[in-house]
Amino acid sequence: MDISKETRRESYEAVLPTTKQRQSLILSLLREIGPMTAQELADVLHRRGHTPSNERNLAAPRLTELKEAGKVEATGKKICHKTGRNVTVWAERKE
Repeated sequence: MDISKETRRESYEAVLPTTKQRQSLILSLLREIGPMTAQELADVLHRRGHTPSNERNLAAPRLTELKEAGKVEATGKKICHKTGRNVTVWAERKE
């Protein structure tokens, strides 16, 4: 196995135990605060002590999983306060 595939697999296996918990936290935050970007979610998760940093990638993969599960949806775009680029705004999907 090449090194990059091996490190990706190791990273994936390391986050598996926290995946469902993080998804649950993200859904709770979207209910409590309202629509947010992945970076905004990462900022809140970090401020509340749920993650070691406010790195966007601590929230973004969980949003992708939640979207695939039909639990969140993209509701718009806005300029990211960190990157200055257009990013997706996410909200809990209403059924």
